[in-house]
Amino acid sequence: MSVRKPARIFRSKPNQLIFLEDLESIVSKKRSLPTAAIVVLALVAGLLGGILGGDATKGLISSGVNLVSSNSTIERSPDSVAGIASRVLPSVVSIETMTSDGGATGSGFVIDANGYLLTNNHVVADAMTIKVMLNDGREFSARILGRDQSYDLAVLKIEATGLKALQFGDSDKVQVGDPVIAIGSPLGLSGTVTQGIISAKDRPVTAGDNNSSTSFISALQTDAAINPGNSGGPLVDATGAVIGVNSAIASLGSAGSSQSGSIGLGFAIPINQARKTADQLIKNGKATYPVIGVAVDMNYTGGGALIAKSSSAILAGGPAAKAGLRAGDLITAIDGMKINTPEELIVEIRTHNVGDEVTITYLRGKTSGTAKLILIAGK
Repeated sequence: MSVRKPARIFRSKPNQLIFLEDLESIVSKKRSLPTAAIVVLALVAGLLGGILGGDATKGLISSGVNLVSSNSTIERSPDSVAGIASRVLPSVVSIETMTSDGGATGSGFVIDANGYLLTNNHVVADAMTIKVMLNDGREFSARILGRDQSYDLAVLKIEATGLKALQFGDSDKVQVGDPVIAIGSPLGLSGTVTQGIISAKDRPVTAGDNNSSTSFISALQTDAAINPGNSGGPLVDATGAVIGVNSAIASLGSAGSSQSGSIGLGFAIPINQARKTADQLIKNGKATYPVIGVAVDMNYTGGGALIAKSSSAILAGGPAAKAGLRAGDLITAIDGMKINTPEELIVEIRTHNVGDEVTITYLRGKTSGTAKLILIAGK
């Protein structure tokens, strides 16, 4: 007895089933041409298709179909990002340094037509040689005219004249939400332009590996992309005027690298502070910063800034001593502005000038008091 294999079923119409074996039988009955004839027809069809296909292509080209190119011109207003960038870029420089540990890159910008450049101190602090590349491709050796670790600023000098200096804006008038543009050489990519806004003002920012080499900045915060290599480049406003010197970024860190990319938290030194420091560096080769004459406990985390509990915490004859402050006093405010950390105290003091009078609010035990004092220059 032969066993019929299970039939595969195909549905052709609703409620109608055709067995595969029956379908094959129907198809075989319709094969009336010899195999050779089928092959010949296939070859002829192929030749005709090639000829017709070629004729069809020729017909398409000769039918008058043309690819159209646009001759329109994009109008870029002077206050557009492109317009601002075209004005600012010629004044921005790339900086390459050689140190005992290898090479490094940074940015800077022209502040005087006779070859004076402003950058960050940390860009050139350990440099044995400094090379500056202008936007037009010219290269110069640079020397450090003066640098200041406290504000993380340095002035360089190159032997060039007729340079285009950037205009300084007024960082005190900057408002949160103002549009800004950062320009520099992130990761060595010179002439890079990024756009953002001012995200916050008066941000206490510190940079450095230890207390003896730490810079304290009351910074402008921006979400414009800033990466390693942007340091020292300008942060400009919607008119192209410099309002800050790009100096630091916050990052989430990376287990595999000591450098991380931008996460939208960049910080710039306000140009009003940078200008004062640059003037001092050009005139004297060094800059001063204001102090109240106390040493604070940098490890204190209880809120406020604690004057260290040591015999040398109060500078003899200094402003704090004259105002009656003592070791162990907890400074809680300056001119009514709340102080939460030792870093905030230092940053807030450095937003003032030598000779300014400030009011200190402090706690001595559970007793609150105030003291007025005159800021002096630190050493």
